[in-house]
Amino acid sequence: MVTTSPSIFDDLKKVSTLAGPLILTNLLYVAIATIDLVMLGMLSPLDLAAGGLAIGIFNQFRTMGTGVVTATGNLVSYAEGKAQTEKITPLLNASLLIGTLIGVIFALLMANIKPFLLFIGTPEVLAEQTETYLVVAALGLVPCFWFQSIRHFSVGLKSPGPLMMITGVSVILTVILNYGFIFGHFGLPELGFLGVAVATCIVLYLSFFLFVIIACKNQVLKPYITWKVWKTNKESLSKTWHMGYPIGATYGSEAGFFTVLALFVATLGISELAAHNVVSQIVYIVFMIAAGLSSACSIYVSEAHAKSDKTHAKRVGHFGLLFGASIMGVIAITYVLLPEFILAPFLSATELQQSNVVAIATQLLLIAAVLQVFDASQNIGVGILRGVGDVKSAFFLSILGYWVIGLPVAWLLSSYMNLGINGVWYALTLGLSVTALSQLWMFNYRVKSLDTAAEIQGQQA
Repeated sequence: MVTTSPSIFDDLKKVSTLAGPLILTNLLYVAIATIDLVMLGMLSPLDLAAGGLAIGIFNQFRTMGTGVVTATGNLVSYAEGKAQTEKITPLLNASLLIGTLIGVIFALLMANIKPFLLFIGTPEVLAEQTETYLVVAALGLVPCFWFQSIRHFSVGLKSPGPLMMITGVSVILTVILNYGFIFGHFGLPELGFLGVAVATCIVLYLSFFLFVIIACKNQVLKPYITWKVWKTNKESLSKTWHMGYPIGATYGSEAGFFTVLALFVATLGISELAAHNVVSQIVYIVFMIAAGLSSACSIYVSEAHAKSDKTHAKRVGHFGLLFGASIMGVIAITYVLLPEFILAPFLSATELQQSNVVAIATQLLLIAAVLQVFDASQNIGVGILRGVGDVKSAFFLSILGYWVIGLPVAWLLSSYMNLGINGVWYALTLGLSVTALSQLWMFNYRVKSLDTAAEIQGQQA
């Protein structure tokens, strides 16, 4: 029987329909983190510094744990594509169990972070305040990973509808609870600095329970959800872990690289660091579009892979890369034509009056216009490689692009060749381009290998 692959227009419709809610959800996540920082800014400089550091550490662990359970979406999509729906519930339960274990381990590490912070030279008062925040926030890490497990399960079944609504509710709750716990309003206790951590923890629990309630009423998701999460099997646990840990390592490598890069930029000057932080935040917001496309394309590549439709898998991958690059290109035009308009929301009145910061940020925006095309491509590349079951290549290619090429070249261009902050961003662009192009090559190679394997099986039959 000959199966007909969907047309390019079908791909556009399906990918856009799935990616849309994911993109908006990602943007709302950025809004939550931004709200936390804004609220901390209402307190003392120490509270802002400690809170910012704590949020950065929390996000590092959250990113790695989320990466591990991200595999659930692809495994569920593959099982559905193979018409092996009996495997979906064990896969979901395996993800929840692994998320619980990782959450407990990461929470213990966060709650005892002070010795590490002191070891790297953090002032004791800052280290102590940071750990105090993380002791509370750590309690929300397990429900955070539970939420992500169900999120990727729903995406794997192409039914992410509740995500956007739940995240929107989370934004509103974050504002209300942050304000209430910090200043003691709405009948809540006045906790000051710790109020942000308490609010974050409560929102993570409520988001998870709300998602479960809605999912249990969803006709697509409901049949696979059971409260007996221990009902899984060795195969599901093994697949989830072996596919998930390289994804978590890849996400952790990327997040760690940008953290180290920011520390390096700090040695170049205050104005440079201010400009770097502003433009990095702009690029990060735009990056959420690519992250949504990456997840959507990854799911459809997994589905095509499961159906042995290698032509469709390759086309979805290439389409995703082209679609993402096109969107980034359109956004880049605003960087070139309207730099001051783009920068204004992210700079205070004082910073806007400091022409040095604005001038540096404007130059970085021009570099970012090119950089974000490769940044989007490498993220989509990670997704489509995951779709054909290759997660280890993405990790090693990220190490190559970020740590082997990006970081040394950043030092070489900025310090040795005296290009300063521009040199750092040139190096970052180079690292991202190497990563993106090598991922494209690897994706094409993997698809070709799958075609070859299918041909051999056909001849043997």
